[in-house]
Amino acid sequence: MAVYTDVAEGELGAFLKHYPVGDLLSYKGIAEGTENSNFLLHTSSGSYILTLYEKRVEKADLPFFLGLMGHLASKGVSCPLPVTAHDGSVIGTLAGRPAVIITFLEGLSLRRPAATHCAEVGKALAALHLAGADFPMTRPNALALDGWRKLWDASRGRADEVEPGLAAEVDADFADFARNWPKGLPEGIIHADLFPDNVFFLGEKLSGLIDFYFACDDLYAYDVATCLNAWCFEKDFSFNLTKGKALLAGYQSVRPLSDDEKAALPMLARGSALRFMLTRLYDWLTVPDGGLVMKRDPSEYIRRMRFHRAIRFPSEYGLAENGVS
Repeated sequence: MAVYTDVAEGELGAFLKHYPVGDLLSYKGIAEGTENSNFLLHTSSGSYILTLYEKRVEKADLPFFLGLMGHLASKGVSCPLPVTAHDGSVIGTLAGRPAVIITFLEGLSLRRPAATHCAEVGKALAALHLAGADFPMTRPNALALDGWRKLWDASRGRADEVEPGLAAEVDADFADFARNWPKGLPEGIIHADLFPDNVFFLGEKLSGLIDFYFACDDLYAYDVATCLNAWCFEKDFSFNLTKGKALLAGYQSVRPLSDDEKAALPMLARGSALRFMLTRLYDWLTVPDGGLVMKRDPSEYIRRMRFHRAIRFPSEYGLAENGVS
């Protein structure tokens, strides 16, 4: 459940009077998501999403996130737009939380995406990378290597409770990353969290991207690697080569990967799997049941880490040996 802060109808109605959205007709909490409280609003002028930002989102980062949405939309990327209040502000306060109203995108997130959907995601991710290239604001990736180490330092002592030997396994990964993490690859604005619940489809057609609250500056190929992790593994933890090939072909039809980016994919995918394993592991070990944050089992990302560790060639993700996906 992703409604952590309750909002009274009267309080919400008063809040909405500051925005050009009409009168409140109805509202309900949205279960998807894990970081913020989200509500679907129906007003006399249409439908909107209300987001209350919880403790994990820094208020100082909101101008970057919201500005990025506007910039990407202006470049043709289908994503929500913040609604500006009558006084020109975008960020308000509701129920003691920073709050924003954004436009509503039609579509559904997919529980079982097919290869055709993966191809669409690849195209959309590449378009996002190109569209964000001239965005004037920057934001370092708080969940890059240094951020991973902080999570690991807080979790390592109990890691073997989740799986025996995990501490030594992850220590070895960090040592390898310290020596071999890719450098000098193309970089810019990335989404960093483009999982199926953050992509909407209308049938086979991708209708929009949402949830830019991990967006930051980092390697484009790292974003591609994160999508391989998010879209191309099955419930039994196996990698679906057909989906991988489709996603990579879709991406390269818009923005071809360099040879160095292709060669770095196994390391980047392994690092991305570690990043999501660590956030899950930290929550699994430290957040009490029924707490603010939804706890997710880190085990599936432990399996992904091991898969990527065994990869030797980018062709194993669906990239052809001659460099053409």
